[in-house]
Formats: sequence, C-alpha cells, structure tokens
Amino acid sequence: MRRFPCYVCAAVLLGIPMAVHAQTYPSKPIRIIAPFPPGAGTDTLARTLSGPLSKALGQNIIVENRPGAGTVVGTEVAARSPADGHTVLIIANSFTINPAVRSKLPYDALKDFTGVARIASTPMVFSVHPSVPAKTLKELIVLARARPGEITYASSGAGTGHHLAGELFKSLAKIDMIHVPYQGGAPATLAVVGGHTSVLLVNVLSVAPQAAAGRLRPLAVTSLERIDVLKDVPTVAESGFPGFDTSIWFGSVVPAATPKEAVNRLSAEILRALQLPEVKDVVNKVGLNVAGLPAAEFDAFLRVELRNNEKIARAVSLRID
Repeated sequence: MRRFPCYVCAAVLLGIPMAVHAQTYPSKPIRIIAPFPPGAGTDTLARTLSGPLSKALGQNIIVENRPGAGTVVGTEVAARSPADGHTVLIIANSFTINPAVRSKLPYDALKDFTGVARIASTPMVFSVHPSVPAKTLKELIVLARARPGEITYASSGAGTGHHLAGELFKSLAKIDMIHVPYQGGAPATLAVVGGHTSVLLVNVLSVAPQAAAGRLRPLAVTSLERIDVLKDVPTVAESGFPGFDTSIWFGSVVPAATPKEAVNRLSAEILRALQLPEVKDVVNKVGLNVAGLPAAEFDAFLRVELRNNEKIARAVSLRID
C-alpha cells in the first residue's frame, strides 16, 4: 500500500471542513442592518430585497433598524458583528461622508468593511417654497447674494449626501445659505412645504408629488441629464455649473474579514434580485434607479467616493463634531 506523507494527509483533513463551510453558507438567518428609521430609503431597499434573498439563500432575513448619529450607530453595530456573512449593512452616501467630516468614528469605513453590491441611485432636486421669489437656480443665487445668511435650506440630515451637495453648491455659487438638517427627506420636505424653511435639497421622490400639487417649485436636478418625472426642470449643470453631478446612492457592505465566498454569494444574489420585475417596480416607485455593481467594483467605488468626499469637505471646511 502506498503511504502518503503526514503533511499531505493533514492538508487534506484541514481542507475538508473548509470546503464544507463554504458549501453550507449561509448556515443561519441573515441580519440586514438599516442605519436609518423605518420608511427611509435604506429601510425600503432592505425590506424589498429580503424576500428574494431569503428564497435564494434558503434562510430567514431579519431587517433591523438602528438609526442614530447620522448612521454611526447602525454602522458601529455592523462593524462589531461576526465577520461570517450573516450580518449585512445597507449604506448610503453618509458611509463615505462621515469619515470626511467627523474626527472620531468608532470604526474605520475602509478597514472594517468590504463592499458587497451597489443597489440603486437617484439624483437630488433643488426646490423652493412658492413664496420664494426665485423661478430659476440663477435667480435663487441672486437672491441669496442679496440676503447673505438669511436664506435657509433643508436637507435629510447633517453629513448626508444632500448636505454635502448643498455645501458644494454654496461654495461654487459663492453664496451663504444656512443649513437646517432634518431626520430624513420626508420631514425636510414638510418643513419647506409648510414655509418653515425656504430651500429644499432632497431626492426626486420627495419633490415630484409636491411640485405637481404646486406646493414646491423645483429649480434644478443634480444629475447631468434631465429626468423624466421632472422633464421641464433643468440640471444644475445647465444652470451655470458645468459638470455638476451628484446623486444619492445605496449599497451593501459586510465586516471586512467576511469570507470571500460569502461576499460573492451575497453580491450575486442581490444583483440577481435587482433584476426581478417586482423588485424593480418597488425601487422605481420610491424614486430610485437600479444601479447594480458587483462586490469588487463597489468596493473600489467606495474608496473613490471617500477620497472625493474628503476633498469636498476640505474645500468647503465642513466638519461635524
């Protein structure tokens, strides 16, 4: 009988449980952490994807809302979770903005997490209360220059993509508007509709129905191209700021040490779910566009976003501490 060296036997024996582990993922329910309140974009996406993912992965999907501190609370919970592929964090722009504007975070966005998939994106809209005497973005700039420090603009919160875009626009337009952060796009929209704040910068979904009812006047969208739901509204780029292109995006990450097999499986199933008609329908109804990116590409995207946000934050002297 032929004898094999002991180290060969040991390697084979060590390889068996590794193979079994890879084949049995997931082995328990998967928790999706949404660091925003129920009803927010991240929460809606998490709950929309939970059904198809549960079916594809053969495990229950539990959506857990952990809002607070500009998504820091939920993100820290995810960072401290076991890196076994059974905890997924749904993220938005704030994931790459917080490191650029907050001096102390209880986690490292790049070292503690790895990208799984980008999910969706949407442009933002500058709009005003009908009482504001500005029918174009240029007229708003003229008004703001005539009344420095008097005009307020509402966003979905400090350190969000809306906030950073607003500060970038202020810097480029050389105007001084006061930022008023709210706990989400819905309360920010209601504040401007009620006349408590003059200018609004939030997602398309929040603005479109109010604009149709005459309760808001949209001035410009932040994408490079006009959008169908507000087809008569020009872009910021068309309004005198060539190249201005910012959007709100959503994606998913897991703790950095998560096995690659689990990351790739999650990524593939999320991207597959995004192609389902029932998922696309919900995504579109909440004013988003499916914008899938696989794990490696999304991870690279996050790193570029962080670098860009750091540059913008420095340029506009934006800090939140």
